[in-house]
Amino acid sequence: DVMLEYLDSEHIDFGKHIIPEAIQKCRSFSYVYQGYWEDVGTIRTFFEANLDAASELPKFNFFDMEAPIFTRPRFLPASKINGAAIDHAVLSDGCIINRAQISHSIVGVRSLVGDGTMLQRVVMMGADYYESKASIAKRTEAGEPPIGIGSNTRIQNAIIDKNARIGNNCIISPAGKEENCDGGLYYVRDGIVIIPKSTVIQDNTVI
Repeated sequence: DVMLEYLDSEHIDFGKHIIPEAIQKCRSFSYVYQGYWEDVGTIRTFFEANLDAASELPKFNFFDMEAPIFTRPRFLPASKINGAAIDHAVLSDGCIINRAQISHSIVGVRSLVGDGTMLQRVVMMGADYYESKASIAKRTEAGEPPIGIGSNTRIQNAIIDKNARIGNNCIISPAGKEENCDGGLYYVRDGIVIIPKSTVIQDNTVI
């Protein structure tokens, strides 16, 4: 009951908010935890913790049968790979990857990646839904690319939040930018480009 109460509160950080307040208000105990723990309180640590899951021997093993990991069922089809080159990556359910190059990256549910696109050290959150043909046609008329990443686009060291629309022939990289800065369509934090949720990036955009 105490844990549920704190989870329902406005507190967001265990170390700064939840634990100190619990110590003041409740009988609190501690024990030495020997398992995996990573503080993901910054963009850099969040990014690196995600990418570590794509390494050959990750710090946290999702395939450990002694401590299995479960997620909620989404009832999506298996991911479809059409001539892509994929190395040290984790692909979620329901993706369609067309002749792209993906390395050291995490690819979220329902992600669509076009021909000739390169993803290197990218955390792509995926999409909440698939677009219908009618929706894609309507968006195209309005000059917007479909959800996902188009063709011949290059993305390095970036976090792509859900439902982002990234067009063809784009370049997204923190190279040459300040460690922390804001752009019209993006943010850079800790040297990592962040594309916010539902952002639309037109064809031929260079970030």
